[in-house]
Amino acid sequence: MTDRATEIEAVIRDLALVAGGAILDVYGREDFGTRAKADASPVTEADLAADRLIGEGLRAAFPEIHTVTEECAASHAGTGHKRFFLVDPLDGTKEFLSRNGEFTVNIALIEDGVPVMGVVYAPARGRMFRSLAGGGAVEEEIGADGAPVAGSAKPIRVRRPDNDALVVVASKSHRDKATDDYIARYRVADFRSAGSSLKFCLIAAGEADLYPRLGRTMEWDTAAGQAVLLAAGGRVLRFDDHRPLGYGKSGFENPFFLALAPGVELVPAAAAATGPGAGV
Repeated sequence: MTDRATEIEAVIRDLALVAGGAILDVYGREDFGTRAKADASPVTEADLAADRLIGEGLRAAFPEIHTVTEECAASHAGTGHKRFFLVDPLDGTKEFLSRNGEFTVNIALIEDGVPVMGVVYAPARGRMFRSLAGGGAVEEEIGADGAPVAGSAKPIRVRRPDNDALVVVASKSHRDKATDDYIARYRVADFRSAGSSLKFCLIAAGEADLYPRLGRTMEWDTAAGQAVLLAAGGRVLRFDDHRPLGYGKSGFENPFFLALAPGVELVPAAAAATGPGAGV
């Protein structure tokens, strides 16, 4: 563990908390200032405020590391960086708009295509999941004042799955027949629904075993959750060939993928279900 890694861990944690506070300020209003982006997806004043705070904070603290944030299109230009920050300032905008609390702030550090450090903060839930510079991952409780509760940080680790009684987690807003058909190929004892990158964190905390995503995602949607899951002993694999899901792809679009605890016995991917970005 280097002093620089410890500094990065502290800075991304603090920026997630600051961004979470800005998001909750908007969340408490009647009008979120919502508009449609070019791809017709919604964006709110909370997305933009959090994006600005995190982007400016990372660039000030680590000017030598390129920063990519979802809402700053200029930051998307030019891939090929071996080391860069990848930020989704408000993952789960639909959850935010529906006021169900299952939205997160995601900040990750990518090195050579791998998310090596990350924080996932659910400000409306007071739950923060993060990787540690020295290895491992923790869950931390955040109080109503937006500060970590003293002594609340506890180590998290994936559990050993029972392939005769798996717990599967899937998207709250993006379920479809292809996903349901794939899940039906497993012996499932329980099903959990969650929004945003919290799905990765449920596996990291030993609360679920498998999260299949047969739908469009971008790298900023998944990087921080993957960093936490990897630090907790889990895996994230491409759906088509079960290779590790990598980062820094042209256009930042992911193929379909599977997040899981080691020991889950994967069924073969259906030939037609390769997903966008499968060839990259």
